[in-house]
Amino acid sequence: MKTISHLTHLALLSLSVVLVACAAAAPAATQSYAVEDAYYPAPDVAMEGRGAGEVMEMAPSAGAPNTAPAANATRLVIRNANLSIVVDSPEERMDEITSLAERLGGFVVSSNIYKSSLSNGVEVPRGSITIRVPSQQFEQALDEIRSGAIDVPNDSQTGQDVTAEYTDLQSRLRNLEAAETQLRQIMEDAEDTEDVLAAFSELTYITEQIEVLRGQIKYYEESAALSAISVEIIANAAVQPIRIGPWSIEGAARQAVEDLIGALQNLAEFLVWLLIFLIPVLLVIFVPLWFIFNLVRRWRANRKARLAVESKRKAPARTSAKPKK
Repeated sequence: MKTISHLTHLALLSLSVVLVACAAAAPAATQSYAVEDAYYPAPDVAMEGRGAGEVMEMAPSAGAPNTAPAANATRLVIRNANLSIVVDSPEERMDEITSLAERLGGFVVSSNIYKSSLSNGVEVPRGSITIRVPSQQFEQALDEIRSGAIDVPNDSQTGQDVTAEYTDLQSRLRNLEAAETQLRQIMEDAEDTEDVLAAFSELTYITEQIEVLRGQIKYYEESAALSAISVEIIANAAVQPIRIGPWSIEGAARQAVEDLIGALQNLAEFLVWLLIFLIPVLLVIFVPLWFIFNLVRRWRANRKARLAVESKRKAPARTSAKPKK
């Protein structure tokens, strides 16, 4: 009877686990990765300051009857920003932004410095950098980045309230943890090997789901605690208007003479190259080909003449037949 009771308990528990998993699978696919900046910070990032405190404060108790956040709960918001700034020296400004992120308790996600060519052929530096700073220093970091810029052609911020998704994940996690505890108890009380194996199979599945939910919760917590700021750094020379100087006939004539002299120099260099390099190479290649061509032509002429003589010798003599009277 005890074994039958265990099997009944296990069957009911398995059914409840399947229902919980089905309810968790659909929203998780659209909620856990809906954040605009899909970046996973390092696991050892400290959840310090008010950002981490807000996350812990809003978590409902284990016996909460529903998953809706309380009206007075602190909202969990993921904030990001994208900036374009114009400066005199992109390299120096990138070093300053790197130092700013470290000073505020954040870090650099990525940075890149490269050269871009203007329409007049001049190369100017250009860079991009993405940093993460604690959410409570988000506005301060933006103010300091803007303060050193000549111009800010692009300044956009985004925010996503994930309070409902975060609370729902916590509720589902508690349900799965309760199912895990019951399955472990069944494994301890079971006497039949089949009951133990069935409970172990369900426990393995539940454990995987728990790890997935914990990862999603950790992602929301760290994304809300560390805001991302992406900055495009443009050199001031790249945005300056093209200036056209005064025109004069003397300058145009001087430029024409310089171009003519340059063209004559190029022609002279080509003739020298042709005389020293190309002509000897052509002689080495074409002289043997010329001799071979003449030999072939003479052989074909002699062969044609011999064939003509032989054809005449073999032809029968033609005799005229006289008619009989």
